[in-house]
Amino acid sequence: MGGVRRGPVARGPWDAETIRQDLLLYAVTDRIWLQGRSLEQCVEEAILGGATFIQLREKEATPAEQRALALSLRDICHAAGVPFVIDDDVELAREIGADGVHVGQQDTSCAKARALLGDGAIVGVSAHTVAEAEAAWEAGADYLGVGAMHATATKTDAVGVTPEELRRICQAVPIPVVAIGGMNARTAGELSGTGAAGAAVVSAIFAAADCRIATAELRRQLAATLGGGDRR
Repeated sequence: MGGVRRGPVARGPWDAETIRQDLLLYAVTDRIWLQGRSLEQCVEEAILGGATFIQLREKEATPAEQRALALSLRDICHAAGVPFVIDDDVELAREIGADGVHVGQQDTSCAKARALLGDGAIVGVSAHTVAEAEAAWEAGADYLGVGAMHATATKTDAVGVTPEELRRICQAVPIPVVAIGGMNARTAGELSGTGAAGAAVVSAIFAAADCRIATAELRRQLAATLGGGDRR
């Protein structure tokens, strides 16, 4: 790809290596799985169980609900020292002081998100191919979410990605990659040897009867497969 990227920079309180470590177990919210429990309660339990990164992704929430949830989760995550990003809504992330955003290929561009949020924000980008991954890196992404590794009810239109393509993407860019889509304690072993920094999960945590126990088991599996897991 053209262009020359600057070296790793700090994103708020997180440097590049800390962001990489914190991607080990990346929890993406979806209240559809909660069965009457509050999102705040489940996120707190997930963090206690070992979740290392939180994304607010509530596609059905009203703007008022989204803002209220963002404020609550921001405070929970900051108190725990866990990075907190918001799916796509760059303006909300800037308004409430989230640590950053995650954008898809059809959402706000990575370059625009970086320009609006500044160098202190974490910007993640969804990618499905090496070309998309390289373009996101050139545009200033700090990490990539790559998938779907498996079919999932959470995102029925997701593009399928094979373990081989995941490995190629991890080799193509110097920024960390999390695998998403059907990742759970049973499938975590598939990431061995791919170069992925971790897994992003939704139902594996938030559909569980006990979010803390489910997160702890998944954390153990990912740490055994990918290494790390001792920082928090």
